[in-house]
Amino acid sequence: MRIAVCPGSFDPLTLGHVDVVRRARTMFDEVVVVVAHNAAKRALLDVDERVELAAGALADVDGVRVLATSGLLADAVRELGACAVVKGLRGGADVDAEVPMALMNRHLSGVETVFVLGDPALSHIASSLVKDVARHGGPIEDLVPAPVAAAVRRALAAQGQQRGPADAGARRGGDGR
Repeated sequence: MRIAVCPGSFDPLTLGHVDVVRRARTMFDEVVVVVAHNAAKRALLDVDERVELAAGALADVDGVRVLATSGLLADAVRELGACAVVKGLRGGADVDAEVPMALMNRHLSGVETVFVLGDPALSHIASSLVKDVARHGGPIEDLVPAPVAAAVRRALAAQGQQRGPADAGARRGGDGR
């Protein structure tokens, strides 16, 4: 069985992530979405919630499972018996960031990284931008699965970080136009 690992922080999971996982599944017998805890990043959603949201968003795709890791991706790849790591690319900045990680993962695990070009219709979607738009009361429902949008809004509200559209207009010193 050919297993691929699709890693990320998925904070939050976007429609771009879902697209990459679905297309990776057509290339491999099984795709394991590995939700990573990145100590260098302050996550909005906790790891367990990210795992649950990803599992729900991908529940209709046979041969996909979701799990968490707090260690090296190379260790997870070995433990799962994966033959490849799959990463999505939106553009040149992603290439610049992903190539060194791919080379390090190959060095540590002997497993190659397969890059999947993102759907151009989704290439503007990044988790960091989704959170920023949501913080300012903007619409994110067309950027992430519906349960993810609800979780992001709940988390921001709990942290007191979400502003409504009227707040954004007031900060500009006008009527929002």
